[in-house]
Amino acid sequence: MPRACARHILVNTREQAEKLKQQLDQGADFSQLAKKFSQCPSKKNGGSLGEFSKGDMVKAFDDVVFKGPLLKVQGPVKTQFGWHLIETIYRS
Repeated sequence: MPRACARHILVNTREQAEKLKQQLDQGADFSQLAKKFSQCPSKKNGGSLGEFSKGDMVKAFDDVVFKGPLLKVQGPVKTQFGWHLIETIYRS
């Protein structure tokens, strides 16, 4: 079963996600932005979701983590929870 480690920032609007992505593209610290803006409990860990298996997350999230590039912030990605910026740290 494929496994991955990722972190994310979850916000309520696409606009907010796009603003945060711009900040990240300009060198802002992912962990600090997650702690300040994310709506997910993972924010206390800088957005880290730890390691998980393919199928543990909703499909749109899984697709980014298991098919997208490593160590590059992807998004905004829409799920039923809101808008995500996702960075895949590694996968096996």
